[in-house]
Amino acid sequence: MRARIGVAGGLRLAARGLALVGWLALCLTLYGLRAPLPGRNRVPRLFLGGTLRIVGARSRFVGEQAPSPCFLVANHASWIDILALAGATGTAFVAHDGLAGNPGLRFLCRLNRTVFIARGERGTVGAQVEQVQEGLRESGVLTLFPEGTTDDGVTLLPFKSSLLAAVDGGDERVAIQPVWIDYGPQARDIAWYGEESGLANFTRILARRCPVDVTLHLLSPLGPEARRDRKTIAAAARDAIEDSALRTRT
Repeated sequence: MRARIGVAGGLRLAARGLALVGWLALCLTLYGLRAPLPGRNRVPRLFLGGTLRIVGARSRFVGEQAPSPCFLVANHASWIDILALAGATGTAFVAHDGLAGNPGLRFLCRLNRTVFIARGERGTVGAQVEQVQEGLRESGVLTLFPEGTTDDGVTLLPFKSSLLAAVDGGDERVAIQPVWIDYGPQARDIAWYGEESGLANFTRILARRCPVDVTLHLLSPLGPEARRDRKTIAAAARDAIEDSALRTRT
């Protein structure tokens, strides 16, 4: 049972909500001013990193990010994962097209060069792989959450390997780096899973008094043996993340 939001929580929710609206307006203005200039627009990274702090979260690194082009493979427990990863690495994301049904979310995702793929349509896998490859070329750093959904922050779900075909046996100049996103002892309370709606999780997190601490464990990039095909990539990345989680918790 999730705790109810009290009066103090409601005030924190309102204050953070207003701060987010103001921050969004400022960043959209900055984005528009930067858009005509050459080179990648860095304002989305600034926006996501700032949003992380506004919602009451703070992140830190363990390890080093591989040079771009880099394909990050991470576990997925919360929408905070996106803020932390993008703010820290400048990554774009692979997301299912259900998010594209919300005009506001679609607009914001597009600004950060999100690659939308159709979930559950096997006949489109080839086209999706091409989309992922193009997204990687455009962004330099691209993140995939191969569980396909959010977990409870503790239990690692099976990794789906289909979209990893975009990097299997391919250009070894593209690093494939597993990332363990760790919320520590508060993981189950932070995670968005079960029957809780996205809006309920969002408002509950914004109403929290205690900060959300998230650690990004940037693990060693996969070697040639682990990159033979999409299934070996999925297995090796999952094993690396699971091993990191076990070491962290013991």
